[in-house]
Amino acid sequence: MTGKLFIVGTGPGNPGQMTPEAQDAIAVATEFFGYAPYLDRLHLRADQRRIASDNREELDRASAALMRASAGVDVCVVSGGDPGIFAMAAAVCEAIDNGPEAWRQVDLTITPGVTAMLAVAARIGAPLGHDFCAMSLSDNLKPWEVITKRLRLAAEAGLVIALYNPISKARPWQLGKAFDILREVLPPRVPVIFGRAAGRPDEHIAVMPLGEADADRADMATCVIIGSPETRIVARSGKPDLVYTPRSFTGDRN
Repeated sequence: MTGKLFIVGTGPGNPGQMTPEAQDAIAVATEFFGYAPYLDRLHLRADQRRIASDNREELDRASAALMRASAGVDVCVVSGGDPGIFAMAAAVCEAIDNGPEAWRQVDLTITPGVTAMLAVAARIGAPLGHDFCAMSLSDNLKPWEVITKRLRLAAEAGLVIALYNPISKARPWQLGKAFDILREVLPPRVPVIFGRAAGRPDEHIAVMPLGEADADRADMATCVIIGSPETRIVARSGKPDLVYTPRSFTGDRN
């Protein structure tokens, strides 16, 4: 008899942003596989075991978890944010797709979570109020040429763009190049939101126009949201500005 395999997201990092469904799954599981900083967010019991691995070992982690679940252990694979957005749910599905038949018989439960772009958007207003897309700037799993093509097309389509993995020590130049591409398509007044560690004690949210956007403001803990030509800023006396994208389309491209 196989065990259960839960895939959960911890949310952006604030314990209050973890869903009750994820908490219920964590209470059931006995072994936990994940990137160490994500596992550190959990308060595990003495009878619960953690198996930490590097953030770049997703397929190996998924395979190890599936092996234990197929052996009868109740296992939890832990992601940050939502496990289905640039995270472990896809890695587990890929491992099942390419793995032994026994892995297809594992009782799999994926719990939705609060992803970074939702936490950042909630802090600033409603920049995702109309059509939007999410992209990862990491070229570890796809060519940079594909990323730049998708960026340009998304901007030309008038979509708000949420960028994950915007910059790293190995990729210090890519966000700046992305801004250069977007400036060729979008008006310089379009707001860019730098949302770092939204919901955590070290949270920092900054807004600036695309024409002045500075890539050095971002790190790997930052989700960058680029507005569309219709995204607006509402000034409020004595309170932070609101950034929102109207629900209705007016065709404002100026």
